[in-house]
Amino acid sequence: MSRITSLSRRIASISESMTIAISSRAKALKAEGADIIDFGLGEPDFDTPQHIKLAAIEAINQGCTKYTPAAGTPQLRQAVAEKFKKDNGLKYDPAQIFLSCGAKHSLFNIILACCEEGDEVIIPTPYWLSYPEMVKAAGAECVFLPTSEENQFKISPDQLANALTPRSRMLIMNSPSNPTGSVYNASELAALAAVVADHPAVLVLSDEIYEALVYDGVKHVSIASMPGMFERTVVVNGFSKAYAMTGWRLGYAAGHAEIIKAAIRLQSHATSGPCTISQAAGLAALTGDQTCVEEMRAEFDRRRRYIVEGLNAINGITCVEPKGAFYALPNVSSFYGREIKGRKVSGSMDFAQLCLEKAKIAVVPGCAFGDDSVIRLSYATSLDNIRRGLARLADMLP
Repeated sequence: MSRITSLSRRIASISESMTIAISSRAKALKAEGADIIDFGLGEPDFDTPQHIKLAAIEAINQGCTKYTPAAGTPQLRQAVAEKFKKDNGLKYDPAQIFLSCGAKHSLFNIILACCEEGDEVIIPTPYWLSYPEMVKAAGAECVFLPTSEENQFKISPDQLANALTPRSRMLIMNSPSNPTGSVYNASELAALAAVVADHPAVLVLSDEIYEALVYDGVKHVSIASMPGMFERTVVVNGFSKAYAMTGWRLGYAAGHAEIIKAAIRLQSHATSGPCTISQAAGLAALTGDQTCVEEMRAEFDRRRRYIVEGLNAINGITCVEPKGAFYALPNVSSFYGREIKGRKVSGSMDFAQLCLEKAKIAVVPGCAFGDDSVIRLSYATSLDNIRRGLARLADMLP
């Protein structure tokens, strides 16, 4: 590659999002006429609730189509502050909050604002696949803490204590988790917070985008609510999962005022404020009737129980029951080293390709999340698709 076309070292090290790549491949095959059942992308299959759409239309009709402040509209920042107080017991001033073009954008801004060369960022595995790439973009280094089915995919205080060093700058927490569906309870978070307390330079970045999607009476708790953690935590959330607003691209973050100011400065040069129309819709989402959220959660719960039972009924597959989000993470490693339908299966990538080619189902290989023993299936699709997909998977396997 010539010098004029060479890429920066940081960008050259970043991988493409595998979930988006697999979903794109599935859509391309569908366009060619293939009957593909897509378990790949983490996107609710529900439409955005009507009152939210109407608020956006009204904003357009009223001419609310201009730039907003880089941090978002004052009305929506205030509404987010009230949401944190009501739902999480966290008292933020609106100046401690900024709106962005999705929760992913908020995470990226915070990581870039706080991390640099020489810093270490601790990430439990399996992880959401964009965390390591964001850390690489900041020039920092990832320190992975492996978890397993046996411990419900949760890190322990001892693991965390052993991983922390003088170079540690950030711990990324994701509860409820993508891809594992694990949810940390208050006592587990308190134990982790006690470890962090001994390392004053460490910031916790808490991704809580799946907060509304918890099951079996489980309660979402933010680590920011633990003793001593309010000033040490940046909480990230958004509208895409709870309100089926993925394409609206609207998220938010809250934390220490100086960190938030730095993220806003960065955003002011990158994107400016998020879409004005989306912010009007977001305001309606937070302040309007929340029945729609519960209806979607209940349907996800029904699908969750069905897909986990179906996966565990397939010989050779085990699947921990997720307590949050909308993903199942079955262990398929018992099939590795075998030939299935004429293809040698050596790992999760081979298994995922086998599923797409032979069973016409799109799944995400666990290697994308740092765990090659599993695959991820999103149950943010219809129960009929889940039934047909599980039947195809069972028929494909020996």
